[in-house]
Amino acid sequence: MSGSERHDGRGRLGNTLSNLAVAVGCVLFLGGFAWGAVVYKPYTVPTDSMTPTVNAGDRILAERVDGHDVRRGDVVVFTDPTWGDVPMVKRVVGVGGDKVACCDKGGRLTVNGKAVEEPYLQAKGASSLSGAAGAPASPQDFTAEVPEGQLFLLGDERSTSMDSRVHLEDPGHGSVPRSAVEARVDAVAWPVNGMIGRPEAFAALPGGVSSEGPLPLQAGALVVGVVLILGGAAYGPLAARSARRTDRPKASTGAR
Repeated sequence: MSGSERHDGRGRLGNTLSNLAVAVGCVLFLGGFAWGAVVYKPYTVPTDSMTPTVNAGDRILAERVDGHDVRRGDVVVFTDPTWGDVPMVKRVVGVGGDKVACCDKGGRLTVNGKAVEEPYLQAKGASSLSGAAGAPASPQDFTAEVPEGQLFLLGDERSTSMDSRVHLEDPGHGSVPRSAVEARVDAVAWPVNGMIGRPEAFAALPGGVSSEGPLPLQAGALVVGVVLILGGAAYGPLAARSARRTDRPKASTGAR
């Protein structure tokens, strides 16, 4: 086989692999992007009531879910006329049938008499805000029974949040219907603070916590897609150049 034929064969193989990598990369990138657009909706947090988990002005990604899929510990976006009929972001601490109260002797929130550790209330560089060493989980004591089909919601910034505690005298003891939920917050997109985890303390309660959304898989598909597109686009020319160098005739070294 001549050098030209070998070069052509390697060149064709390089082009085939390059085109395949770019095609697969495009499928992953566009598929991940389309998947994310269908599943997630971006929101801008309007207030600091969820500090330090999310701050005013943060851009969050919230998974579109049915309110019946929401569990304790979830941070949700909801709209309720009693609360002002605008999208709000709060954390679910009680579901239908729960008795939510604060505070126990350790300054903690309790759900059905079980104390809940809330590490997400802890400010950076400060002691726990939900134990005896720090401030209580709520500045004011309260007790509420959550009707079936309803959710009891609190902000993580308990000293200033206008949440279910403000509406305790309303029907439902400050709770909102599950149907009011629009989405469940999975991550802070900007500034990039990563995923918002599910609190372990609520996992021990009946029903447990919700599973994480598909955002990590979608982000992985986007990253792999970009790598394949860039790598595939670069591989073809590099393979062709390597083949040409290999087939280049060597200079004669014989004696005259």
